[in-house]
Amino acid sequence: MHVLGTVGLPGSGKGEFADVARNAGVPVVTMGDVIRGACRDRGLDPADHHGEVAKALREEHGPAAIAEQSLPHIREHLAADDTDTVVVDGLRSMVEVEAFTEEFGDEFSIVSIEAPFDLRAERLGDRGRDGTDTDLEALRERDERELGFGMGDVMDAADYRIDNTDSLDDFKAEARELLSRVGANDLQH
Repeated sequence: MHVLGTVGLPGSGKGEFADVARNAGVPVVTMGDVIRGACRDRGLDPADHHGEVAKALREEHGPAAIAEQSLPHIREHLAADDTDTVVVDGLRSMVEVEAFTEEFGDEFSIVSIEAPFDLRAERLGDRGRDGTDTDLEALRERDERELGFGMGDVMDAADYRIDNTDSLDDFKAEARELLSRVGANDLQH
């Protein structure tokens, strides 16, 4: 069994890593889905209230709230007969790391996916999901908010690093190799 948590600033490639895992048959639990679900439960649009609800969840239930609410989803995947590896997408703080480490011990590790600001800004601009993706100042503010949650400490504590500055094919190959190293079964290419 292995639980692999990903961390990275916006546009670094966490979503691509998650796609590689899914395509390889590795389940992915996205911590942002917990927040999006909480937005919907509160009658709010996740696109407009994601950050606000993430902060509220942490204030209402403690700093590890999102990690703790992800645990049942991870356990469910691990209980299935067809997997021994789960990827947790979107670590933000050492408190979350501690929650996963307490639950999974040495079977939990962190992969930091890293890319420089300009390259991330270009990728987000290409993606064009929302207006802030093309606004460099908004991206800097988003980076600061993420780092304010403690993301930099999580990146520093990573067991594995992927420097995502080459081609998408190179990144996907490196992600598959890492998943294979941590024990994901029968990776498909």
